[in-house]
Amino acid sequence: MNDLHSSSAPALRRLLDLLASGAATEDFADVLADARRQGAPAAVLSEIDDATWQALRVHRTMRQHRRREAELTALFDTAGDLAASRDLDAVLQAIVRRARMLLGTDTAYLTLPDEAAGDTYMRVTDGSVSVLFQTLRLSLGDGLGGLVAQTARPYATPDYRADDRFHHTGSIDAGVLDEGLVAIIGVPLLLGDRVIGVLFAADRSPRAFSPDEVALLCTLAAHAAIALDTAKSLADARAALTELNSANELIRAHSAAVQRAERGHDRLTDLVLRGAEVPDVAAAVAALLGGGIAVLDAEGEPLAGPAAAPGTGPAEAAAASRAEGRSVRHGEAWVCAVLAGQEQLGTLVLRGRPDLDDADRRLFERAGVVTALLLLLRRSVAETENRVRGELLADLLTAPDRDPAGLTARGRRLGVDLGRPHLVLVAEPGDVRDAGAHSRLAGAAGRYLFGSRGISAEHGEAVVLLVPDGGDGGPGEGDAAQRVAGQAAERLARLAGFPVTVGTGRPAAGPVALAAAYAEGLRCVRALRVLGRSGEGGSARALGFLGVLLGDGHDVAGFVRATLGPLLEYDARRGTELVRTLRAYFDCGGSLTRAKDELHVHVNTVVQRLDRVEVLLGRDWNGPERSLELQLALRLQLLSGR
Repeated sequence: MNDLHSSSAPALRRLLDLLASGAATEDFADVLADARRQGAPAAVLSEIDDATWQALRVHRTMRQHRRREAELTALFDTAGDLAASRDLDAVLQAIVRRARMLLGTDTAYLTLPDEAAGDTYMRVTDGSVSVLFQTLRLSLGDGLGGLVAQTARPYATPDYRADDRFHHTGSIDAGVLDEGLVAIIGVPLLLGDRVIGVLFAADRSPRAFSPDEVALLCTLAAHAAIALDTAKSLADARAALTELNSANELIRAHSAAVQRAERGHDRLTDLVLRGAEVPDVAAAVAALLGGGIAVLDAEGEPLAGPAAAPGTGPAEAAAASRAEGRSVRHGEAWVCAVLAGQEQLGTLVLRGRPDLDDADRRLFERAGVVTALLLLLRRSVAETENRVRGELLADLLTAPDRDPAGLTARGRRLGVDLGRPHLVLVAEPGDVRDAGAHSRLAGAAGRYLFGSRGISAEHGEAVVLLVPDGGDGGPGEGDAAQRVAGQAAERLARLAGFPVTVGTGRPAAGPVALAAAYAEGLRCVRALRVLGRSGEGGSARALGFLGVLLGDGHDVAGFVRATLGPLLEYDARRGTELVRTLRAYFDCGGSLTRAKDELHVHVNTVVQRLDRVEVLLGRDWNGPERSLELQLALRLQLLSGR
């Protein structure tokens, strides 16, 4: 027996060496063959054969353990990827790569459903070389993958092209052929009972997949399903977090808007209670809204605000705001009509805030309500003051010489300095037969003077306006009066809704002189009517002698005084003969030589006197129109015996 064991010992040691080195299965059979060649006894050969069979069993078990170890390592690595990575594509790519490596296939890939298109598409591939295969799409039930997705069971085929268990389509077969695949195995990615994708492994040669390989691929598919579900959960969580952040931002913005609205309401209420003016409201709202506020009156003229500018009022936007009862967008600005009932008192314009949320828009509109309230209060006060001042103006025009000092004192108490130069504007409805035109014109005059230091009153058939003179009283004062009259006619017409004729005399100071200026303005209005210029504005100075000829009353003395007044006063004060020299100059046809003979003075004296005339009357004294007025005034003075 000992001889038997000693004879088989070398062979047994060789088998152990093969097991230790992990040799191939074929190498174990060589041990028995070598013993036969050496002529070993039958008993030794039988013992070596039994030992070889046992060694192969151990070899197969060790190989299975190594494969299991590799599979477990891959699964642990995949689990680690799932725990550490937030990149879905990276995790899926690792799963597909490990499936290919563990199964030893030429390629591996994973498909996911496209809910919008109603089919599946290639999400990840590893080992693929065909672009056609990488862009392949499968409908439910088509091909091996479609069957796996439809039945939620794994399927494998050693030769896909010859397997009639699957529904072959031209596009799928073309993609498989282009990739050169033969053996394919597909397992479902399951979440509960729902298939969310398919994991594949494929070879380019025929191959039968073992149950262990199917189980391994199913395990990897389960990991892929977990990765997809985790990614979806993370995406849902991010979306929910984003929505929550948006909601928080909205709540914070709404809270800030409510607080700003409360501050705005308190601020506007405080301004009204303290008797603030429209510019104060504009400044406060501009600070609250962070933009520039302009306040325009009903005609679009600026009342307050840095953004206000004449002639830039957005009339169409204001009309739209009035119709809608809300503020409206106008380019980069916002416009809100300032309304009292259906009457538009003005317009608010907000610039610098192209986007207004609802709270800020309501604050802007509330500012329009407050502005309307202030304008109504100002109008009420102005109308009351104007009635009292109108009584003063009526007394001034009726009996100016009865108590000039008393009238001046009354005016000073009412804030009207009659000792300063004023223009007296006489306004009459132009070619209007409406019985209420006169009262509407009186109301328009009150609105025209709103915010100024002027006063108005109904007197006779006209409405008289007394406005401070802004001129310097120089030779160009007639142009200034003409301009004021023209502007008054234009604005009064807009306010009243019909043409208005306005006439004015030269600026005057003191009750008596102002009454005379009224008479001059009245003659100017009537002259404008005769000239067919009803609905316009003009001054007596601009009409010149035509005002005397065409106006009612023909105030010759007034015309002479208005035309030659500076020369008459100079002669009276200094004892000179400017008026006599001017008459001689015109009588001699503008000849200096004949004029000096007529006056019996030296020609230089005539030149010096005419230079003084130019200083007193202005450079245009010798122009055609002005010289005609001067000659008419000189003739009227001569005929009147003065």
